[in-house]
Amino acid sequence: MAECYTMLKQDKDAVAILDGIPSRQRTPKINMMLANLYKKAGQERSAVTSYKEVLRQCPLALDAILGLLSLSVKGAEVASMTLNVIQSIPNLDWLSAWIKAYAFVHTGDNTRAINTICSLEKKSLLRDNVDLLGTLADLYFRVGDNKNAILKFEQAQMLDPYLIKGMDIYGYLLAREGRLEDVENLGCRLFNISDQHAEPWVVSGCHSFYTKRHSRALYLGAKAIQLNSNSVQALLLKGAALRSMGRVQEAIIHFREAIRLAPCRLDCCEGLIECYLASNSVREAMVMANNVYKTLGANAQTLTLLATVCLEEPVTQEKAKTLLDKALLQRPDYIKAVVKKAELLSREQKYEEGISLLRGTLANQSDCVLHRMLGDFLVAVNEFQEAMDQYSIALSLDPNDQKSLEGIQKMEKEESPTDATQEEDVDDMEGSGEEGDLEGSDSEAAQWADQEQWFGMQ
Repeated sequence: MAECYTMLKQDKDAVAILDGIPSRQRTPKINMMLANLYKKAGQERSAVTSYKEVLRQCPLALDAILGLLSLSVKGAEVASMTLNVIQSIPNLDWLSAWIKAYAFVHTGDNTRAINTICSLEKKSLLRDNVDLLGTLADLYFRVGDNKNAILKFEQAQMLDPYLIKGMDIYGYLLAREGRLEDVENLGCRLFNISDQHAEPWVVSGCHSFYTKRHSRALYLGAKAIQLNSNSVQALLLKGAALRSMGRVQEAIIHFREAIRLAPCRLDCCEGLIECYLASNSVREAMVMANNVYKTLGANAQTLTLLATVCLEEPVTQEKAKTLLDKALLQRPDYIKAVVKKAELLSREQKYEEGISLLRGTLANQSDCVLHRMLGDFLVAVNEFQEAMDQYSIALSLDPNDQKSLEGIQKMEKEESPTDATQEEDVDDMEGSGEEGDLEGSDSEAAQWADQEQWFGMQ
């Protein structure tokens, strides 16, 4: 009956019926269900008590261990509850390190979590473990190492073709990389596995968002939240869609809820700060960025986030420069820091320094935004041919990058001013013809968008 109530989203009735069972008669399954329901309702103390009761009866219940760690119970306390069974059963020496790793995960110490899980993964018992690979991918994503995150998600997916958990983040990363065809294929594959999870809807929403179909992305994000109200990625998708549609105050509500569910995830805070900046609430953005910096420590990501807000005010430009230099000293390959430093150098018209910074970063990795920015800097120093090459590389990485396309078009116009003057009448006629065609294609696209069914997955 409790399971039926849960399926009907009537959690209070599910809790009431399970609470009616005397404590001594509750099985581990009942306590586990109660713990999850308490946690979902925000009743943390009751959830901790129920999880501990599960561990008392079943010391190897890993989900109960994860539940306790997610509720800020110290790793040492959780490990002590499993100590006797670890000593009495052979081949369980990995469990202590496993608990330690997930304790780091839930306290936001991502670097130590990655190191601990990598050492676990090398052990024969846990090699190619899908859960560990998924967690490792998520951690790489949190520290901004998108390349390794994608690699680990791909490994996990190869080992388990029916894997759904974490695929929403994988889809988002692919969309960020401009691999929209892969995102579309992933969405279709996930829908074939199950349409009752949030992940397929989020992946399809990411595809819509990065193809500028924000209304559709908004709908798909809302559908994902309906299926799983605790889906952080669904909240971020819906928040981003609302922000892009100019509905900033509604977006703020969604980003705040995402932060409540995942306080250690920097992308949730970044979304909220972007909303504050979009609504010219620089003071609120600064308070938020400072809080993140104090809570998560001085790493490349938090330094860059704080610098991003400092760049908004003329009086804090020097502070932004100092913060970005510190971030790049820690992680010279951190793309967001490189982008912000390049923006600052562009404002100061230090083009040669900007070119040197971007070339150095692109020597080790390829990124659409970096190639486009290098193109902009090369135009500023009249290196037009190489700038054209950089814009072309950017477009090959992301064919939808409008700014690279605009850069190429601007250069093509400036390259032949004489021809344009001589054939002014012809150009005007051709221009008006092309404009008519474009307008026609826009209206046709709009009609197609209107007729498109929400649930129609190509």
